[in-house]
Amino acid sequence: MTQTTHKYRWFALGDINGFFGLMFDNLTVLSFLAGILVFGFGFPANVVYTKMFPGTAFGVLFGDLVYTWMAFRLAKKTGNPNVTAMPLGLDTPSTIGIVLVVLGPAFVSLKAKGMPVEEAAMMTWYIGMATMVMIGVIKLVLSFCGRWVQKMVPQAGLLGSLAGIGLALIGFVPLVDIFGLPLIGLVSLGLILYNLVARIRLPKNMPGVLVAIAVGTALYYILGPLGVVGGTFTPLPKFELHFGLPLPTLLFVKGFVAALDYLPLAVPFAILTVVGGINVTESARVAGDDFNTRNILLTEAVATLIAGVCGGVAQSTPYIGQPAYKGMGSRAGYTLLTGLFVGFGGILGYVGYIVELIPRAVLAPILIFVALDIMVQATLASPHRHAPAVMLSYFPTVARLLAIKYGTFLPAATLASLMVTQGKELPEALVTVALGNGFILTGMLWGAFLAEMIDRRLRLSALYLAICGVFSFFGVIHSAAVDGNMYVPWRLTEPLARAVPYQFATGYLVLAVVLLVLSFTRKAKEPPAADLGHPDLEAPPTPA
Repeated sequence: MTQTTHKYRWFALGDINGFFGLMFDNLTVLSFLAGILVFGFGFPANVVYTKMFPGTAFGVLFGDLVYTWMAFRLAKKTGNPNVTAMPLGLDTPSTIGIVLVVLGPAFVSLKAKGMPVEEAAMMTWYIGMATMVMIGVIKLVLSFCGRWVQKMVPQAGLLGSLAGIGLALIGFVPLVDIFGLPLIGLVSLGLILYNLVARIRLPKNMPGVLVAIAVGTALYYILGPLGVVGGTFTPLPKFELHFGLPLPTLLFVKGFVAALDYLPLAVPFAILTVVGGINVTESARVAGDDFNTRNILLTEAVATLIAGVCGGVAQSTPYIGQPAYKGMGSRAGYTLLTGLFVGFGGILGYVGYIVELIPRAVLAPILIFVALDIMVQATLASPHRHAPAVMLSYFPTVARLLAIKYGTFLPAATLASLMVTQGKELPEALVTVALGNGFILTGMLWGAFLAEMIDRRLRLSALYLAICGVFSFFGVIHSAAVDGNMYVPWRLTEPLARAVPYQFATGYLVLAVVLLVLSFTRKAKEPPAADLGHPDLEAPPTPA
């Protein structure tokens, strides 16, 4: 076939819409990263803005520049003048997850040990950097075997655990912010749902995200002084730059040993973004832009590694929705603009000012949209018969959210007493904490075991249960420690805490044996039901 040469139209009107959408996605993640740390955990804001933000934003700059270059290269190779670059930004599930279960708890734990606030904040930063470096290395390795991982673990496990994060962390936490300022929050949410979910264009094709944020922010500063928006009105922040240069450093080495305790979180987050990268590259191929999957994965891995080495605490990933950006007419200009805006914003500090300027209730609806998108994809992309496995994967994240709330609202002494209360069963608080620890990996394993059971592959199902048993015995999942650390169970001093690994592991292993025995029965060898979903949930017949 003769290749037709056309000049690549790398910037179009659609790139403006694409830029605002992708840029505000990243700013929203940064806003919640800062807000949860500063207001939720009392973390020093200067460390967030001058230490964490520059390296985190630099990873986005690197990744978007490479993806922009890939678009130019693909356009030259194919002669297609309408190639749309792959969008890259901060990964929402893992960023919020790491803030809530790594950075925040690490900071609280360090302070509880008597460390001064600034010193504890710096050590937390080192731990965050080390976690990013570990995730980057894991992603680098998995970029060469991502397809194998995707084939080995059922989609219900991979996507279900991600959907659980969408439900409990990405969805519920921002929903509280929206109803904390209900007037402006609901208006912004309505505009986001109108444009991005209902897919109704605004007049003159104005960018829905930009309009929602502009309207919500304007309402806040106009009506806020009148006391009608709820909460305490905060006047316009003073404009100041939080300058920070993302230079490579070995400071992450100081937090490496402590970060190993959070390895059960780092591995699943890495796996999920790699599998997600494969899926979004495939969706781009179907839309007409055939990017090299390995190059897409290697770029996000290197971007994460660079961010970690330069002080970043959030990983980057290719975003779902490349066909949507293509549909709005974006080419390569939107990724170039986003990379430059976010990257230099982190370095010069104006991103920190924007984060302070725009109320979180105005940015939160973007995360609601992301949560809905993740949950819908997990349900629709998996076989219909696996829907129960997807739903089962939600529960560990719900338990983790409850455990976070326990730690936020209950004094440490009160929580400790609730975890040792005697009764017929293990204490509810202890079980909730244990179920929530290692929630990503737990969700993946639960979804996988049930999906294999539904497909009558009982021996594989038993294998996943056995893995759960081994992991729960050493605290990789279901750790009885409040901070989620791994351990050897015989060293636990509290009797009820020591009972958790032994009883959880025994329960999993006994169930695995039961499934192995059942795998030899005639009924278990029958083929699975047709992929029509649950009979009670099938659509009623269409009336004549």
